[in-house]
Amino acid sequence: MNLVSKIFGIKLAGLLIIILFIAISGCSSAPDTESQSASENAQLADDTVTTTNASHTDENVIALESTDPMSSSAKVIYLHHSTGGVIWEGGVQDTIEKYNAEHGTDYSITPLEFPKASPYGWNNYPYDYWNIWVNHAGPSAYMEEPTLEMLTQTYDVIVWKHCFPVSNIVADTGSPDVTSSVKSLENYKLQYNALKEKMHEFPNKRFIVWTGAALVESQTNPAEAERAREFANWVKTTWDEPGDNIYVWDFRELETGGGLYLLPENAVSPSDSHPNSKFAASVAPLIGQRIIDVIEGRGDN
Repeated sequence: MNLVSKIFGIKLAGLLIIILFIAISGCSSAPDTESQSASENAQLADDTVTTTNASHTDENVIALESTDPMSSSAKVIYLHHSTGGVIWEGGVQDTIEKYNAEHGTDYSITPLEFPKASPYGWNNYPYDYWNIWVNHAGPSAYMEEPTLEMLTQTYDVIVWKHCFPVSNIVADTGSPDVTSSVKSLENYKLQYNALKEKMHEFPNKRFIVWTGAALVESQTNPAEAERAREFANWVKTTWDEPGDNIYVWDFRELETGGGLYLLPENAVSPSDSHPNSKFAASVAPLIGQRIIDVIEGRGDN
């Protein structure tokens, strides 16, 4: 073999070695890439879990305690029908505005008839709050009435109540039904428990619930009146929980003096269960102060 042939053979062998090395390197790089990709995916999954848990933790940290004051410009919505309207006219807004002037706060309160007479109907009993806020919960209005998801976008405190026909309570049947509009203790309790669970979904908002408005003696009977008082006592002593975001204002006690009926001196007339203007003027400052106390973290005091 001459010199040229030897040199050619050496170059050819070297070229083959280089090609073989590249091929081997190329095959081994694929598993490394897959391993790296799998590792990155695992880390991404870990980050997602960590982020999710952190989000939940943050929610727990920032949720208002019942003793924490709310914003100095807290917004309140006052839901009412005719009885609540009479009390409103007694000076609820005046009480809030006077407090603002004396303490440098900027609390605001807005009255709203809820639900309206049309299209929903002039009914604001436990069934109706349950129907609108629980049964039809969500970001859209139900029959033009705002859900809690809507109200809590604007307001920090929601005050709600029932008009006096709430006290026309019939006897239980032994078959309670949360979807029933029948005014009975068994149905009321189911509806109130569902409403409480719903309100607890908004821990940074606060709710003030009036005990049921009473009836004058001529518009009810002893059995109905006893059941109405029993329901109010249940709301105060069993349903209401210290430390949560729901607060009770005992309107019924003020109306009745602890008895079964709306006291004659507090009513428009012996046959009209609306409170009169004198009574309204005496209790409007009380609900106004109750609202202020709830805003400022004294709701359980």
